[in-house]
Amino acid sequence: MEQINGIVLRTQDYGETNKILTILTEQYGMISAVARGAKKNKSRMAAVAQPFIYGQYLLYIGKGMGTVHQGEVLHSMRHIREDIMLTAYATYIAELTTKLLDEKSPNPALFQELLVSLERMEEESPLAITLMYEMKMYYIGGFAPVVDQCVNGHSDQPIAGFSVMAGGVVCEHCQYQTTDCIKLSPQLYHVLRIMSHRSITNIRDISIKNETLEAIKHILNQYYDYYGGFTIKSKRFLKQMNDLQQE
Repeated sequence: MEQINGIVLRTQDYGETNKILTILTEQYGMISAVARGAKKNKSRMAAVAQPFIYGQYLLYIGKGMGTVHQGEVLHSMRHIREDIMLTAYATYIAELTTKLLDEKSPNPALFQELLVSLERMEEESPLAITLMYEMKMYYIGGFAPVVDQCVNGHSDQPIAGFSVMAGGVVCEHCQYQTTDCIKLSPQLYHVLRIMSHRSITNIRDISIKNETLEAIKHILNQYYDYYGGFTIKSKRFLKQMNDLQQE
């Protein structure tokens, strides 16, 4: 039995009254545990068995699935569950985490990245936050794009574009050797590098033009489709919500 702080990434009904929680913890990484009685409205467990809750849990952790015995809400993340767009973004990054992160692989930096990302979605661009978090997950998944210099090693040449098939940015010389080069302005390349390397915990204010965010989203969508490997179901829902918002 241990008392552990964690973020609920996903919930799944288990029997008539129980739920299985997928929780990201700082000490143990991602774990699964049964919360008995969590489906009952009057259960104390119901409040701490909701997606995106940041809570303190009394857990039994064994070799297989654990058991949640008690829980206390530390941050309810109500701003996410009360806003359909924020729910769509948070669901996407949570599912991306469950698909790319191995269970019981501690990653304290990622835990803090996710916690701060969810907390700041209320006041700052959820798209910018999502793109930053997404790029961090690419490193964990082992398929992050090369962004520090030309994929062909031409460190003395200015960056001119991004090639999905080549696996990252290309210089002025190499852009003509690719068939899928997406032009990058110096400003767009600068933002792409920041999003790739900087943690949201070290950035006070995220102020990025929407056209820049949309350009990076377009690049990352194509990149994940080419290298990602896992189908992210919530990505379709997020796209539908964005399309509705733009109408």
